[in-house]
Amino acid sequence: MKDRIPDPARDLLAAVLDALDIPAPATLGGTAAHDRVLNERAMHAKIALRDVLDGAPLGVEWTTRYLRERLAEHPPAGYVTSAQADAALAAGKTWSEAVALPGGAS
Repeated sequence: MKDRIPDPARDLLAAVLDALDIPAPATLGGTAAHDRVLNERAMHAKIALRDVLDGAPLGVEWTTRYLRERLAEHPPAGYVTSAQADAALAAGKTWSEAVALPGGAS
């Protein structure tokens, strides 16, 4: 039988995965926004992991909650994802319409 990962560690690992596993941009124009969001999220994940490896003075559960709060401040936004573009194309929009941000920016 494989060892089971304790729930607090599993929750932290899931939060780290959520931090890093954001959707790719549909166009090169969205790369800067994607990278900015990913860098912020990766920084917070690194801080959380370092805190836990240093003994997590406030506890793993607290660190995980704190990480999730920071991730909520940096949602994958400001660019059109491939999935969003695909859905817009399936709905009959043109490529230009599918990859345009609301308000006309792309």
